[in-house]
Order: sequence, then C-alpha cells, then structure tokens
Amino acid sequence: MGGGAWRDRVGGVRVRAALAATCVVGVILALSAVAFVLLQRRELESTLLGVARQEAAAVAAQVARNGTTAVDVTPAGAGEQVLVQVLDADGTVAAASPAIRRAPPLVGARPQPGTTVTVREDRLPVGEEDPFAVVVQGVRGPEGPAVVVSAHSLETVRRANDVLIRLLALGYPVLLGLVAATSYWLTGRALAPVEAMRRRLAGITATDLSARVPVPPSRDSVAQLARTMNETLDRLAAATEAQRRFVADASHELRSPLATIRAAHEVAAVHPEVVDRATLHADVMAEVGRLERLVDDLLFLARSDESGVRLERGEVDLDDLVDGEAGRLRRTSDLRIVSRLRPVRVSGDRHQLARALRNLCDNAARYAAGCVELTVAGDGEEAVVDVVDDGPGIPAAERQRVFDRFVRLDGSRGRAAGGAGLGLAIAREIARAHGGDLAVVDSEPGAHLRLRLPLD
Repeated sequence: MGGGAWRDRVGGVRVRAALAATCVVGVILALSAVAFVLLQRRELESTLLGVARQEAAAVAAQVARNGTTAVDVTPAGAGEQVLVQVLDADGTVAAASPAIRRAPPLVGARPQPGTTVTVREDRLPVGEEDPFAVVVQGVRGPEGPAVVVSAHSLETVRRANDVLIRLLALGYPVLLGLVAATSYWLTGRALAPVEAMRRRLAGITATDLSARVPVPPSRDSVAQLARTMNETLDRLAAATEAQRRFVADASHELRSPLATIRAAHEVAAVHPEVVDRATLHADVMAEVGRLERLVDDLLFLARSDESGVRLERGEVDLDDLVDGEAGRLRRTSDLRIVSRLRPVRVSGDRHQLARALRNLCDNAARYAAGCVELTVAGDGEEAVVDVVDDGPGIPAAERQRVFDRFVRLDGSRGRAAGGAGLGLAIAREIARAHGGDLAVVDSEPGAHLRLRLPLD
C-alpha cells in the first residue's frame, strides 16, 4: 500500500473513531441531561412541598391553640408564592393570606383532624395559571374540627428548569465539539507509532532486511505489535540468509561436477589421441551419478520444507536394514565393520529409513580411519541405532551446525572427501518425521551419531 493510500486510510480511521466517540458521548450526555432535568425538577418540587408542609403545620398549631378566628396566616417570608387558608367545620374560609382573602376554598379535600393530604394542582381558583403544590391538614381547634390549606407556587421550578435547559442546549454542541476534536487528536496520537512502523516497513526491501520498526516506550498492544514485527523480521532475515546460502552452495555443488564433465569433453574434443575413452566414460559417469544424488537430495529437502517428509508407514525390522548396510560397507570398502544387532521393529517408511541409515553409514565410512561400528538395540520405548567411526571426530561446538545444509567441517570433512553436506541434514529430517531424532554424542576418538526412533 502506498504512503498516500495509507495516510488516507489512517485519516478515515481517525474520523470514524472521532465520530463513534462523539456519538456515544452525545447519547450518554443527552440521557444524562434529561435525567438531570427531571431529577432537579423533582428535588425542587419536593423542597417547595416541604415549605408548604411546614407552613401548614405552623398554622395548624395556631388553630389548635387559638381557634380559627385568632390565627395569623401571613406566609413566613415566602411572599405571594405561598397561599394559606383556614376552613372551619362548615368548609367556610375563616382566615386566608392577603392575596386570596376573597377566594373560595382552594381544594375540595377535607381530611380528618391529625391527617395530612398532599396534592398537586395545575390550576387554583385564584386567577393564577401556575401549578401549585398543596398541603391540606386536618386539625381540631377550640371551635371544633378545621382544615388548613397551604399551597406553594411551582413557578420557580418551571423557571429554574427553563434556565437549566437553555444552558444545556448551549453547552451540549460545544461539549460534543470538544469531544470530537479530542477524540480525533488522541486517535492520531495513538496511531502515530503505527504510522512510524509503516514508514519503516515501507523502506525494508528483500535485499536489505536489517532495518527494524521503532518500538514505542509504552507497554501496550502497539508496543507488543512492534516487538512481534521485529521478531518476525528477524526470522525473515534469518530465513532469507539461509536461503541465499542454500542457493549459493547448491549452485557451487552443481557447478563442480558440471565443470568436470565439460573439461573432460573439451579435452577429448581438442586432443582425442591422448584420451582414454574408458577412463573418460568412467569419470563422466561418476560425475553424473554425483549430480543425480545431489539433485535428488535437493528435491527431497525442498519437498520436506514445503509439505514435510511423506511417509508410507509399515512394519520395519530396523536390525535388517542396518545389517544390509553393514554388508554393503564390507563389500565396497576396506574398513573393518563391526555390527552388534538386536531384533528391533519400528513403524515407519522402509525406503526413507533405509536412506537415512545409508547416509549415516556413508558419512562414517567417508571419515573413518579403519573401523566403523554399527549397533541396534532397544531403550525403553525407543529404538536406538549407533553409528561410530574412528576418524577425526566432530568438535563439541559443531555438533548442532553439522546438521545444517551444505555444512562441511574443516580438515578431512570437505568436498574432497566426496560429500555435499546434505546427508546428515536429510537423515535428521527423516528421523524427526518418524517422531525420533538424530544427534551427535560424546565419543573418543571419532564421531558417534545416534538415531532414536519410537518402537512399534
């Protein structure tokens, strides 16, 4: 993806994130504003109702002591917002606050003495259009039962709610704008390390995998992503380097027999009188056989890398395979071959196991000074094959590297000895495909390779 396309996509992500955050916050703020307005209205109405209840209780106390005619019904500091009436036993207005002295009874409720009734009236018969919270309390005075009515206007509640709604209406879009801008900025800050990683990755090519993405100092998912990408780049660099070495080594190995064949034919073409045809034929066929073995090994490793080693499993007598290799070495070499074989049967691919054993035996015969020992035995749930030679041995520091492809140790373990450095790598691939392993164990002198396979 190009830098411009990536920037456009990042910008789209920032916009979508800001819009999503703004929508969520907008819905939450709207619901909170509605709940706050309703709660404030309820609390204000409850407060005013409490004032009306206190006024009714104070007047009722006067009525209980002095009767309905000697009572002061002037509101205590609430002005015209509180209306008070005292009704006698007949329902006649015996006393009223100055604003409603000529008004009829405010409500029709007539509770018994000691009982209080609370109602909300949207309109009272006093010429007021405002709603009122009304407290009606029954009381018994010297003249008999009476009723005290205390009504408090809810106009202040309406005005307070109107002011609050206007303030919320003005602040709501401003707050949403701040949320959108903040979300856009924060999303950009959060994506900045990702953009830095993208720029660094865009500069990495197949010919130079040394660059690594910057790891942000935070300990979040972005930092973990950066570390994972660097680890992946490390693995890619290692795999690429291994592939380059593999191709270079394979080209070199293929070039050597081809050069020998070409040189032989060029000499035969230029100086046919001095060429021994039988010797030329033998040399060329030897190099062709070397080419065939090398190509076969390369194809095996390529297929195993792509899909693993394909096995056609069956019961295999491992001691018979090793005995056959011992006989072959006795016929084809001057080495002393010592074999100690116990009957051991495993489940595996007979052809592939024979190939692994041949590679091990050829490797031992190639570097042995005079003797090769072959041993087959059982060890618990495993079959163990030991191949030991009395050659120069394998240094401890090289016991893992010797199984890499095209690896030949210094000294006698070189191309001159006839190996391409693939035999042990192929043998280990086959062993691991069968659930076993191949390793170098301590031995003095010489090399000691041990093949382990699970028993049938």
